[in-house]
Amino acid sequence: MSLDDLQTRANAATRPLELAVVLPTLNERGNIAPMVERLEQALGPSGWEAVFVDDNSHDGTAEEARRIGQTDPRIRVIQRIGRRGLASAAIEGMCATAAPFVAVMDADHQHDPALLKDMLEAVKSGEYDLAYASRFAVGGNADGLSSKGREKGSRVANALARKLTGTELTDAMSGFFLLRTDQLRKQAENLSGIGFKIMLDILATAEPRLKVKEFPLKFAERLTGESKLDHGVVLDFAAGLIERYLGRWVPVRFALFGVVGGLGVFVHMAVLAAIYWPDEVGFGLAQATATMVAMTFNFWLNNLLTYRDKKLSGAQDMFWGWLKFCGACAAGAFANVAVATLLEQKGLVWWGAALVGVAIASVWNYALSSKFVWGRFRR
Repeated sequence: MSLDDLQTRANAATRPLELAVVLPTLNERGNIAPMVERLEQALGPSGWEAVFVDDNSHDGTAEEARRIGQTDPRIRVIQRIGRRGLASAAIEGMCATAAPFVAVMDADHQHDPALLKDMLEAVKSGEYDLAYASRFAVGGNADGLSSKGREKGSRVANALARKLTGTELTDAMSGFFLLRTDQLRKQAENLSGIGFKIMLDILATAEPRLKVKEFPLKFAERLTGESKLDHGVVLDFAAGLIERYLGRWVPVRFALFGVVGGLGVFVHMAVLAAIYWPDEVGFGLAQATATMVAMTFNFWLNNLLTYRDKKLSGAQDMFWGWLKFCGACAAGAFANVAVATLLEQKGLVWWGAALVGVAIASVWNYALSSKFVWGRFRR
């Protein structure tokens, strides 16, 4: 071990652990070392730790964090296998530290770690329960957003969020915030971990309401890595609302899967009406074509919306995912017909038998798709 490494260890033990910085990552190997340097510049040599929560990146992000952590005890990594999602990663990371204060920020350098000291002082003072960095506050900017569409989507979500939380926020979808760790642990069981931006979920479930301090953020360009939000920031918000108010009865993914399936019925009927001409195209061919178009539409929209935290990308993954989805739907259709026919023969009214068949097919398709198309058995 070099003298520099020994000095790093000695410096890290100088002050007791006060702040943990949780950084969810996805294919961000090149961001790790520069972020550690920026954290040290902002927070000093000791009194903090960085917890990188990696969703099993294929570029070696977790390995890079472990490499640094071998000689720097301030650096820790949680590598998640078989699960993904920004909100759940943040919750896991925040619950994994012994530090009395915890912050969440992106590792892609769009968030400025220089704000952490002032945010920490605001919460330590006891005057505020949560401090966050806002792109839309006076003095901040959203120049680092990948598109005007994302900026507009964030502003729409902000307006809805203010109504939900009863707290005046200029950037409710911020992913850069700090609070006491015991406050987070107290609320952890009530947090959805799906879709919802985690800070907004914390504010919405806190009782009594948290006192919030806002800091202007100059949102920078991403250094390297993939966006964990893409263009669906408002969809994240909508998924969170479904989870918040319906999650105890209907899983949010199943609800979204059902909505997509309903839209697929309209697509199917529209295609059938457009191409079925008795004298030109027979009903069988038209029905088969409409079915394939509808299944393709359902696969595309489920990949974009329902499973957007596990989204398939690349021509090969999309092709095999589509084939598996069609296979799952074909099996569901068989189960639908078989069960509905049996129930009708047993005396159940025809429309009741049909509804039971549709319900069984929906659950079947959802279960198979979740496991074999977007789940751990997809490869």
